[in-house]
Amino acid sequence: MSSNQNNRRVGLYYERIAAEYLADLGYRILEQNFHAGRHGEIDIIAEDPYGTIVFCECKYRLSPASGDPFEAVNYAKRRQICRTAKFYNAWHGYGEYTPCRFDVIGIYGDGALKHIPNAFPYTK
Repeated sequence: MSSNQNNRRVGLYYERIAAEYLADLGYRILEQNFHAGRHGEIDIIAEDPYGTIVFCECKYRLSPASGDPFEAVNYAKRRQICRTAKFYNAWHGYGEYTPCRFDVIGIYGDGALKHIPNAFPYTK
């Protein structure tokens, strides 16, 4: 198995853990690994208990030497997530006033999970 395939498998494993975490908080998981062609991909799309659509990026880092998971959600990544979210909302008929937000979940090699709701604003 190539390093790329192994990284993807590890990523999917931790994305499932993040989805289970959100479900335990009462979120309804709408999509996992939503792909929108050239627009990009979002790890988890959920609805929180208050009806807000949550676009969630998950990042895993084995050790501090790999950097902090939240550092990986840079400006370019945020733009890509927002473009994909806009596509998702249009595809599903959500209007521009549908409440939504962008969360990030970081998972560390020791199993610790950190969730930052509303981690960044919509980025054009």
